[in-house]
Amino acid sequence: MDYPRESYVRKLSGRIDNGLIKIITGSRRAGKSFLMNNLFYSCLLNMNVSESCILRFAFDSDDDLDLLDGYFPDEETKIKQKDGSYLVNSRKFRAYVKDWAKDRMRLFLLLDEVQLLDGFISTLNGFLGRGTYDIYVTGSNSRFLSSDIATEFRGRGSEIHVLPLSFSEYMEGTENGLETAWKDYVETGGIPVVAKMKDRTERRTYLRDLCEQTYLKDVISRNRIRNTSALSDVLDISASLIGSLVNPRRIANTFGTVLNKDITADTVSDYIRFFEEAFLLSKARRYDVKGRMYIGTPYKLYFEDVGVRNARLNFRQIEEPHIMENIIYNELRFRGFNVDIGVVSVNEKSEKEDRNGHPIYEAKALEVDFIATAGDSKYYIQSALSLDESAKEIQEKKPLRNIDDSFTKIIITRNGLHTFQDDDGIVTMDLFDFLLNWNPAI
Repeated sequence: MDYPRESYVRKLSGRIDNGLIKIITGSRRAGKSFLMNNLFYSCLLNMNVSESCILRFAFDSDDDLDLLDGYFPDEETKIKQKDGSYLVNSRKFRAYVKDWAKDRMRLFLLLDEVQLLDGFISTLNGFLGRGTYDIYVTGSNSRFLSSDIATEFRGRGSEIHVLPLSFSEYMEGTENGLETAWKDYVETGGIPVVAKMKDRTERRTYLRDLCEQTYLKDVISRNRIRNTSALSDVLDISASLIGSLVNPRRIANTFGTVLNKDITADTVSDYIRFFEEAFLLSKARRYDVKGRMYIGTPYKLYFEDVGVRNARLNFRQIEEPHIMENIIYNELRFRGFNVDIGVVSVNEKSEKEDRNGHPIYEAKALEVDFIATAGDSKYYIQSALSLDESAKEIQEKKPLRNIDDSFTKIIITRNGLHTFQDDDGIVTMDLFDFLLNWNPAI
């Protein structure tokens, strides 16, 4: 079964003819190409767009590149680069598109791995300027990062970031019951090709190979990393620290004390940024709720796919509370929220007294797992696998009770109960209700 990925199809169809280049980003194997070339293509046909008005072209397909050979035959279709790779001759491609377009007035270009086209920025902007093309592209190159799109396309690009399958999408393609599906998802994640595999060993092996042979090699090649061992170690350390506050200096110190290796905090920061750029990791910054300001470090790191995270640790550290937190973080992003870590500053009465016998109050920082924001909507969310002990419930509710605005405050837990609200307005919701049934007002 193919996953319909309706949320992303709606995003793409909602941007038809918006005058911008639709740029589909995401990690390798997240399903970008299938989304564009199959799901969105079918959507266009269902909207009565003629098949003859849609051009699908993949720059990593020899069959497609063969179509360019007849144009400017004295020139190579593949322009070899010094590192052994190639770029596709953009003059040939422009001539091919011009010949294909003829007198058609409304044309859709679906271009896969477009970073392989020589001078793709100017070529795409040129197509856009003609007014007859609606353009959709995917790419794996670092030039398709969110931070670079605005610069490269100068306000002409509209990004759609694709995550691996959310749990609700995962459930659409499995015949397993809820609990079995959750166990599989927690362990091997939501990369579509992995989710379709029936055999657990096959899934694990594929994920290990994907990390080593694709993700790490991409980062090494793109950023010309020499110390590949240190890069791999930083990814592994990051995998072991999901849900924990991360400080690059502390990671650098770990190299010295545990691994007997020297690395600087700046290098650690660079490596983490490289993993963000490859859409392996996502950084959640801390936000002071009362001070209304961001805090630089420490921050938290989450994996875009928990199966990739587990593969980095050889499936030895599958702690459900931390992975559940990572999954909730990804779910909020999937639903279109910007997600930060909340810090609530309070003054608490200590056991100490001053010389006059008056109690001494101490400043403390309480943590809210997530602040999810979209437009005028905001949610404060705590992730807690269990609230069986009253002390745990008090701990989770304490920072929420110290936030004095009217936005919804939620604790997500695996209690198997219906959603309910306490006297302080704090909502307690079962994890599966959140992942499968929650309908936030955004």
